[in-house]
Amino acid sequence: MPLRIFKILLLFATLCVMQAHALTVEVQAPDELKTLLMQHLETARAARLGEQFDADEIARLQRQSELTARELLATEGYFSPQVESAAERVGDDWRVSYRVHPGTRTTVGSVKLQFDGALKMRPGAAGLQGRIERSFSLKQGMPFRQADWDAAKRAVLGPLLGSRYPAAQIVASEARIDPATHSADLTLTVDSGPAFFYGEPVISGPQRYPESIVRHLSPLKPGQPVSQQDLLDYQAALETSGYYAQAMVRIEPDPMLAAAVPIQVEVVERPEKTFSVGAGISTDTGLRVSTTWLNRNILERGLRLKLDARLEEEQKTGEVELAWPRNAKGYENSVAAQLRDTDIEGQETLASILIAKRTRKRGQIEATLSLQYQDETQEIGDVLDARNQALVANYAWTQRTVGRAFYPRRGYVLNLQGGGAVESLLSDTTFVRLYGRHTQYFRAGDKGRLILRGELGSVLADRLEGIPTDFLFRAGGDNSVRGYDYQSLGRKLTGGVESVRYLATGSAEYNYFFDGKWGMAVFIDAGDAADSPGDLSPVFGYGVGARYRSPVGPINLDLAYGEAIDDYRLHFSFGVSF
Repeated sequence: MPLRIFKILLLFATLCVMQAHALTVEVQAPDELKTLLMQHLETARAARLGEQFDADEIARLQRQSELTARELLATEGYFSPQVESAAERVGDDWRVSYRVHPGTRTTVGSVKLQFDGALKMRPGAAGLQGRIERSFSLKQGMPFRQADWDAAKRAVLGPLLGSRYPAAQIVASEARIDPATHSADLTLTVDSGPAFFYGEPVISGPQRYPESIVRHLSPLKPGQPVSQQDLLDYQAALETSGYYAQAMVRIEPDPMLAAAVPIQVEVVERPEKTFSVGAGISTDTGLRVSTTWLNRNILERGLRLKLDARLEEEQKTGEVELAWPRNAKGYENSVAAQLRDTDIEGQETLASILIAKRTRKRGQIEATLSLQYQDETQEIGDVLDARNQALVANYAWTQRTVGRAFYPRRGYVLNLQGGGAVESLLSDTTFVRLYGRHTQYFRAGDKGRLILRGELGSVLADRLEGIPTDFLFRAGGDNSVRGYDYQSLGRKLTGGVESVRYLATGSAEYNYFFDGKWGMAVFIDAGDAADSPGDLSPVFGYGVGARYRSPVGPINLDLAYGEAIDDYRLHFSFGVSF
């Protein structure tokens, strides 16, 4: 029995010696450094975990934290700090405190960028080198931080990797710190590697559809300098062609293949046949339901046959379209037949339409040549009952400098159209139609943008009668003059609004986003449509709106006041309106 009691007493004494205690940590330092230290010091992390520590472990953590503090301060440009620490008992627990005097912060003294490789030997390379040097983010006199230094080095490679130098790399870098002057002299040597040029494509994935579709969608030519943007544009063309659910376009930056680097193209095909049903709502045309059947491989040649039916509150449309894949010259051809029944602002129209189109996209430019025959009946109350027909040739030219952005903050979209009909060629009257629309985006601060939009349209003809409504104009609605009903601005007749020969609208809008998704808008719209230039009398709409950046595109909700009608209207739209 005495031996057993002795063992119990020995165990109790050991536990007393090894008694563990809770831990709290205090840091005295400038606010921006205090947050950093409290996040990374070993003692602070241990305190957050709520663990128990004995005296030896506290001492070890205290010493290690002092070393960590000096390393962290160095990354922020403080290379001669004073770090003092103390540990004390507070009741049964421990408190470790740190007093940090960071000293003088090191600033950038000089910056020297050196270039080697093919870039150095290329005629005209001085321009690219100069742009890289001017855009280098660390300038003389700026605070030196390790994170900024690392980011600046990565940024130097961006313009090279995105152009014809995908094998570019940093071969030497040095930040020479002078403790006496508290300055950092930066030296960076970049080897561009060889210039890369496209070879032939290496294609994998086509099974259902002809491989020629992949080849003809390519904007890349053998011998052309490599560009990352070109590769992305090719990939986008594949993914938006309708044939492929996924696409990957890349090159291997192997210097041995630089003279003719293979273009690696991988695609995942969509099914040949699809059937879809959709529903939606628009403040312009109301509730909408639609059905679409699509066969992407008619005659096993990649011809697309689409049957589409759409029912809206104010418009019903049925369409059959046959489209050819892009050919070797870059053209996309299609023919379509459409039956459309509309009743918008009292103008009731039943139209039969035949369309043939040829479209070519090259870079930022899209050009379309079309031939459209339209036969329609038109009624407005008891004052208008007419039948119009026309065979119209039209040319449309569009330039987009905004890329694929859902939320463009710079660049523009310009659309110009010109066409007409001749009375002796399946048309009731001779006319020339001209139309233009320009949307300009400006960056406004870190979170804002300014959007300016204007459009003009005119139909040159002796008379309005005989011209189908598709080639005339009305204004008002979500993407025209907000504050007024859809297509409510035109020639006022008893029972409705008639389409007319002249159009002029403009808009100015400012957007501000509070975070990555939600934002607000203020805007002013103006415009009118009339049958003669002298009758154009612009009306104004003012309003505010909410903006939401959804994963599939922007959603806009606007409340607009129509000054001419002294009333408010709610507008809802989805996507980017160009």
